[in-house]
Amino acid sequence: MSSPPRNLEPSRYDPDRAELGDLVEKIGQRMGVTVPAYRIEQLWQGLYRDLLSPEDITTLPKNLRDPLAEHLPAALTQDTRSVGDGGATVKWLWRLVDDALIETVLMHYDKRSTVCVSSQVGCAMACGFCATGQMGFDRHLSTGEIVEQVVRAQLEAGDRRVSNVVFMGMGEPLANYDRTWAAVQRLHGDLGLSARHLTISTVGLVPGIQRLATERLPVNLAVSLHAADDDLRDELVPINRRYPLAQLADACQEHVAKTGRRLSFEWALIHDVNDRPEDARRLAAYARPLGAHVNLIPLNPTPGWPTRGSSPTKVRQFAKEVQFHGGNATIRQTRGTEINAACGQLRANRTDVASPIPVAPPEVRQVSR
Repeated sequence: MSSPPRNLEPSRYDPDRAELGDLVEKIGQRMGVTVPAYRIEQLWQGLYRDLLSPEDITTLPKNLRDPLAEHLPAALTQDTRSVGDGGATVKWLWRLVDDALIETVLMHYDKRSTVCVSSQVGCAMACGFCATGQMGFDRHLSTGEIVEQVVRAQLEAGDRRVSNVVFMGMGEPLANYDRTWAAVQRLHGDLGLSARHLTISTVGLVPGIQRLATERLPVNLAVSLHAADDDLRDELVPINRRYPLAQLADACQEHVAKTGRRLSFEWALIHDVNDRPEDARRLAAYARPLGAHVNLIPLNPTPGWPTRGSSPTKVRQFAKEVQFHGGNATIRQTRGTEINAACGQLRANRTDVASPIPVAPPEVRQVSR
């Protein structure tokens, strides 16, 4: 079977169909029987269509269910569950088998249900205004650890189908490319989600964007932009020093041309930092040639980040300024703030355990443009 990060044992959704077949065959050999090939299909359907644990897949014989349950354990154990927005937003803190912690957020809207999944434990991108970036990086998630977040969200949603998945939780998905893409394929091919409803977010890893443009499934691309001039973006999003805005634009254009999918930019509005009229003009000029849609997000409060988000009035003014200069911008509805589940707030802290509050890097805290 494919080895998850840190040589952890594979979890329930890590093996592909061929690897599950090998597992079933080995179990049969230990039992001294030949397991019919159709049992593999029953197992696969039980896991991905019925979202059952192996021990509950009653189409399988009991003597096969028990060893399968032993070899295919769940990756996620609920540590805490928080509910906000009158029940419309649910956030989980999951404990993994190595005691690492990650978070997942489910958001119900009138016509869709969206789950925001994590792709890493922590993040190495070091964006100072993001709580996950303040954590630092621990490890990549395995394919199974990513997929199971969606499965658990669907079980929570019940009769409401999880229709959209956004890779906007903890971590940089394109830094964990192989496992992230394997999860995308599993979500599309086996859980039945449309590629049009799968969105991968990145702070701007150009090689990953270029690789994404060559894939068979035309998923959506969202770039966390936050600044449209290199000097400011170097401070807010440090990876910009390696892949500056011109390179990023070229990679985004390639993705749009090859996939036909609309590009989106995420812009967290920070008071007196990136919410001025000149920032709006630069943003419009950068987004317009790419046909990009801009999601404006008031900066959500984050421990250790002393700068506040833009006021609602300033956000509306900024949106109008972008639109005046030909940019396509809308203000994103903020969800989950009361349970620290909004954009930039995921940091996987136990709610009942005190933890030190890191401070933002000095070069970011001193931004006063």
